[in-house]
Amino acid sequence: MTELRDSQTEVWHFRLRALAVGALVLVAFCLVLARLVFLQVLRHEDLAAQAESNRTAVLPIVPGRGLILDRNGVVLATNYSAYTLEITPARVAALDETIDELAKVVEIQARDRRRFKRLLEESRNFESLPIRTRLTDQEVARFAAQRYRFPGVDIRARLFRSYPLGDVASHAIGYIGRINQSEKARIQDSDDEANYRGTEYIGKLGIEQSFESALHGATGVERMETSAGGRAVRKLASHAATPGDTVVLALDIRLQKMIEDLFGERRGALVALDPRSGEVLALVSKPTFDPNLFVEGIDADNWAALNESIDKPLLNRALRGTYPPGSTYKPFMALAALQLGKRSPSLVVNDPGSYTFGGHTFRSHEGGLGGVDMQRALQLSSNTYFYSLAVEMGVDNIHDFMRPLGFGQATGIDLQGEVPGTLPSTDWKRKTYRRADMQRWFPGETVSLGIGQGYNSFTMLQLAVAQATLANGGTRYRPHLAKAVKNALTGAVTEVAQPPGANLGYLPRNVDIVRNALVAVNKDGTGARVFAGAAYTSAGKTGTAQAVSLGPNVKYNAKALAEHLRDHSLFTAFAPAEAPSIALALIVENAGFGSAHAAPIARRVFDYWLMGEYPSEEDIAAVQKGLAGAPIGKPRKVDEVPLVRATAAP
Repeated sequence: MTELRDSQTEVWHFRLRALAVGALVLVAFCLVLARLVFLQVLRHEDLAAQAESNRTAVLPIVPGRGLILDRNGVVLATNYSAYTLEITPARVAALDETIDELAKVVEIQARDRRRFKRLLEESRNFESLPIRTRLTDQEVARFAAQRYRFPGVDIRARLFRSYPLGDVASHAIGYIGRINQSEKARIQDSDDEANYRGTEYIGKLGIEQSFESALHGATGVERMETSAGGRAVRKLASHAATPGDTVVLALDIRLQKMIEDLFGERRGALVALDPRSGEVLALVSKPTFDPNLFVEGIDADNWAALNESIDKPLLNRALRGTYPPGSTYKPFMALAALQLGKRSPSLVVNDPGSYTFGGHTFRSHEGGLGGVDMQRALQLSSNTYFYSLAVEMGVDNIHDFMRPLGFGQATGIDLQGEVPGTLPSTDWKRKTYRRADMQRWFPGETVSLGIGQGYNSFTMLQLAVAQATLANGGTRYRPHLAKAVKNALTGAVTEVAQPPGANLGYLPRNVDIVRNALVAVNKDGTGARVFAGAAYTSAGKTGTAQAVSLGPNVKYNAKALAEHLRDHSLFTAFAPAEAPSIALALIVENAGFGSAHAAPIARRVFDYWLMGEYPSEEDIAAVQKGLAGAPIGKPRKVDEVPLVRATAAP
């Protein structure tokens, strides 16, 4: 039986299916068209930028770091170019095995591995890290021939920091080191983030740290066309980096080197200032360290030697070492007495060799000095005179007079890390101690303040600032190392702006009384032996400060004490007395009497600065041993003594 087909129905169904398919195709076409409009019209700029970014790479150009010079143009910090062998850990499958294979091509020592491991812990995997620095031309050639064996390992030419004079003035100059994680976080939160792209090193200490922004320069950029594999094809555009500016210091590096040699192996500090401006002429902290050790990352052995040494070479004693000032405090006590009307200069006080207060006897000169007025008390350093003066003045009056001189507070020097020290007062003690019975100030505690002992604890920088203020008649200047900045592009030299000096309002006649007494110290007093025959007039004050307290009936005997428990030797001075151009404060730790160890160093400093004389080798050796008074041997002219460079850039 033949099946009858409804052709009309079939046609209708066919047309319906065709219409559905057509609608589906139309919808799909509309979606494609909409997507094309979205991508090519609405997101054209964004996607074009992404495409360009995939085709190009923007590389930072790290600027050359600025130089550091002394006041006479001697280079203290510079740069040199050298090849480094670097590994990008993210591109190396087996890191240890790769290093072992590299060691067969280029010498890699154990310290190189330790430094690389430390850098690896501090850095991200995609960063390029040095495994060897300062490659020779032969080592570069050997690696280049086998480069194909080491994916992720490259040779780069980099600028390295160099400190040509090695450990000379290391605490003042400072050093640079690899940027650590906390420094990275700080940079990322600052406006300088873009300027530090590609930079791996930053100032860590001294002028390198405090003038980082000037020394760093401005980072440049280079836009390169790259292949799909990420290899550079050609340079498209570049913007050169701006090298860092040159920082010129007020420091006289020859003077600095001479002073460090005079200290020898002894610990201590010296700060010399120009009292007319606050310029730092020398800032010595002994022992020193070689900043070149830190540039590439210091190895564990050298770090342990520096960090664990009992002599603490990393401690900047000039800024962070605090000491009782001893008798060098007495001139300021005398000036306070005159200014506050507590004593006339002619008042005579009997010095029997001791002072008794509240049933306690305080030591003075054995046998006593008899009757002493203010000048004689300073000239011969009478303790009794200043014990009684401190009691008459009271701790708070002493505090209020000494604070404007800079004692017990940061001086504001252009170096970081300065500590304030301690200038005691009743309020200070109340805030310092927790126990109620310790918060009370006892009258007997005031006695020792008069001779720079007790709670008094200051830095040599503070003592030098006070001495410079006394030398110039009462104007306190902020001490500063940086003298000028020289623009790297234009060569223009700009003086580093400093605040005006603060006039403390001392009466000239009072200043003259104290200054004349200090001149007498070096003419006929405790400094006379050292300054005998000097061609200029100087003013000074010797000091001996206790490192540890002795019992009331215990007599000081240096030979019976361990070396680090012996008294400190101090000296403060300025010259020429009639128109001072240099003032200083120094300490030789645990050396004993100031006239034997500290004062001879000051004499050589003044001879250098005022007379252009450099001590003989024989004289330097005698000063180092504390066996010199006035200079011995024939002095040399400063320009005739070579400034030996400790290191040389390869």
